[in-house]
Amino acid sequence: MGVIPKPPQGQFNVLYFASANSFTSKDYDTLPAPLPIGKLFDELEKKHSGIKDKILSSCLVTVNLNYVDVPNGDSEDASSESSVVIHAGDEVAIIPPVSSG
Repeated sequence: MGVIPKPPQGQFNVLYFASANSFTSKDYDTLPAPLPIGKLFDELEKKHSGIKDKILSSCLVTVNLNYVDVPNGDSEDASSESSVVIHAGDEVAIIPPVSSG
């Protein structure tokens, strides 16, 4: 992964590692901010159909290098289950499980 540019004003970067990078064929995306953490996976699914089931269901997520819990389920109140809000300029990382061999 090369140098990731600063996101445009009012947006944040989502970095893709391991299988998330392979699935999206990208190192990163930018999304508009603010965004409640409970809505993140829905927004990524809109950009990359199938990513929720294949990648996001078993990944870890960080916001500015801090691990966060992403509420499960598709309920409308998913965003109220967590107080984490992603702000402009933040860096979110999608970290799928990795295996060694």
